[in-house]
Amino acid sequence: VQLVESGGGSAQVGGSLRLSCAVSGTSYSSGCVVWFRQFPGKEREGGAGLDSDGRPTYADSVKGRFIISRDDATSTLYLQLNDLKFDDTAMYHCALGASGLLPNGSRGKGTQVTVS
Repeated sequence: VQLVESGGGSAQVGGSLRLSCAVSGTSYSSGCVVWFRQFPGKEREGGAGLDSDGRPTYADSVKGRFIISRDDATSTLYLQLNDLKFDDTAMYHCALGASGLLPNGSRGKGTQVTVS
């Protein structure tokens, strides 16, 4: 199983980015998927998830600003980041399998988002 994130980069406060996560080696369409983030020197934080029925859940810190989606035809997960804030600066990871909004399965190495 391999997950590869992309789409991170630098953005200004109030800006937007779209993160992608290419999944290979497994079929994830029937399971839970999540995006979580790791802040420097801090605990990881769950961001957004899709349950096995495709229903989204968001952490309060990103609710109303981030949108999680997936394209089963291409085995790609997405996270649309809108209205970015300084506090969104982090390494963003996608993962298969979740406990709440935190990963309990395979995950990617992440893509860095820096908001200035």
